[in-house]
Amino acid sequence: MAGSAAEPGGGVAARSTPTDDLPPEFDGHRKQRRSRLTRAGLYVGFIAVVAALAVVVDWPRVVTNFLQPSIAAEMFPDVLLQAARNTIIFTFFGFSGGLVFGLALALMRLSTIRLYRWFATVYIETFRGLPALLTIMIVGFGIPIALGRGLPGTYTPGAVGLGIVAAAYMAETIRAGIQAVPRGQMEAARSLGMSQPRAMASIVIPQAFRIIIPPLTNELVLLIKDTSLLFVLGTTAATEELVKFGRDFAFSTANSTPFIVVGLVYLAITLPMTRLVALLERRTQRAR
Repeated sequence: MAGSAAEPGGGVAARSTPTDDLPPEFDGHRKQRRSRLTRAGLYVGFIAVVAALAVVVDWPRVVTNFLQPSIAAEMFPDVLLQAARNTIIFTFFGFSGGLVFGLALALMRLSTIRLYRWFATVYIETFRGLPALLTIMIVGFGIPIALGRGLPGTYTPGAVGLGIVAAAYMAETIRAGIQAVPRGQMEAARSLGMSQPRAMASIVIPQAFRIIIPPLTNELVLLIKDTSLLFVLGTTAATEELVKFGRDFAFSTANSTPFIVVGLVYLAITLPMTRLVALLERRTQRAR
């Protein structure tokens, strides 16, 4: 057959292509060039979209409605001394209560007593499955309706609602941290004559908390943002948190600048914590 070469054994040799004789490095260079072209196309597409938005957006109207320095100045110092302070107070009490109760739930989840394990499992799965807003409404409205009286204290209803939800999530985090501690730690403590509760409290739990500091810090950041749900409780001026403060201020001025200011205050609180999480994770990895 024309165009084919006969092999010595009578077979027909496979037709060679022009790239068969090229060195392997050529294929690698071709893939790198294709990758660079793809990346350049993505950059150009992104810049084109940003440029189109910059042309389409009515910037004077945006500045008028979102970036009014005079309205932002009116919010200070109340936004820091009142709203931000209340947000931090709700977060502190909610996180503290959730941490203590979450530790108890984690130990119950690991207990050899079946009733304790059942209770902890039902609690964790229930309050992780329910919306946090519903839990806060049950604490703030359901309990007073059922008992004829609400929880005492200015910050108690909101903090308890947040703590109930936080405990369910932190319990699983703490349980994972306890199980991450090598079993040999408990066995070594027991061989020295320690009881299991003492070994758990003085040996295992401290090591577990060093492991779970980053995820617990993430839970704290989430809890700070969840304080915005407390507006459903009809907070007073003494308990007004950031989102409620910003919404009321925006309605009174018919302007959206207060939302931007509140968002910046939230970032001023949460961004240092997220950076702290990244630092702790790097230090934990180096320690391991």
